[in-house]
Amino acid sequence: MNSINPLQEHDTPSPLAFTLLRLLADGEFHSGEVLARQLGISRASVSNALRGMGSYGLTLYSVRGRGYCLSNPPQWLDAARIASQLGEHGRHFWIDILDSAPSTNTLLLQRARLDAANKGAHSGSVLAVEWQSGGRGRMGRTWHSGLGNALTFSLLWHFECGLSALSGLSLATGVALMRALNNLGVAGARLKWPNDVVGVREHAKLAGTLIEVQGDMLGPSAVVIGIGLNLSFPQPVLRQISQPAVSLAEMVSEIPERNYLLAVLLRELHGVLREFAVHGFTALRAEWESYHAFQDQPVRVLLPDGNRVADGIARGVTENGMLKLETVQGIQFFNAGEVSLRSGAEYVAA
Repeated sequence: MNSINPLQEHDTPSPLAFTLLRLLADGEFHSGEVLARQLGISRASVSNALRGMGSYGLTLYSVRGRGYCLSNPPQWLDAARIASQLGEHGRHFWIDILDSAPSTNTLLLQRARLDAANKGAHSGSVLAVEWQSGGRGRMGRTWHSGLGNALTFSLLWHFECGLSALSGLSLATGVALMRALNNLGVAGARLKWPNDVVGVREHAKLAGTLIEVQGDMLGPSAVVIGIGLNLSFPQPVLRQISQPAVSLAEMVSEIPERNYLLAVLLRELHGVLREFAVHGFTALRAEWESYHAFQDQPVRVLLPDGNRVADGIARGVTENGMLKLETVQGIQFFNAGEVSLRSGAEYVAA
């Protein structure tokens, strides 16, 4: 029995590969000849399309005389199943599932701009992909995931207010993620300012958000909220990650089914975004601080220029989402930066 050799990182599976993987989703052996005949293609086309599945975190075996077997098939996303899990909340969302895309945020922003003239970009439009080749995080970082072992999606939401009133939206999104994780029985997750969900171990990253906006200072405005959540970490994915990371598989006895998980996240996002539209981040501030991993602890803030740091005690956030840092010079406020924990022996605030 031989596993299929990996491809180069970030190669995108072909449409034929996705078709074949779905045919192999039962975890049984399928003859290459039968697969070829079923799809009206050659056996060589089957072999070429399935080459390199290890790069996506899949284990695909090829056995002479028996065919192909996918030992850990993905839980495929399905718009109808997600809608059924949403129940009455389903009327607030328009869900589109793609096999692959470079970035759900980029594609959804493009759709919003194209549709803006015809007012066809629905607030509540959701775009999720099975494989994202160019997922983006804060500060130009790349979001790494495999096929079926993460949840990567973007949500378009319209606000009547202008861009200036959207301060704190990334933190509000974090509250929605925490509510969803709590509902799913995920223990040990916390929030890290400004837009990460982390686990207790080394404050490793479990999920992240990327907020992108378009509109006028006085309104209205459109926001695309991109979310990536780690479900598990196959070795090919782990090798690409340069920072501490954790997955749901390490925090729960059984990973929630992906369609159900996405439905729970969307329900909580709907509630939080409606609350934010009326009250801003003010109404969510105390809840955010209750989830804050570094609340009242010594931290170091690396400023966006990469050359300066600020040390102090994290004292929560302001009503517009700025980090409050108690330093020897007094309380300082930050609207951007990278926060890391420091031991109590390294710093004592005055």
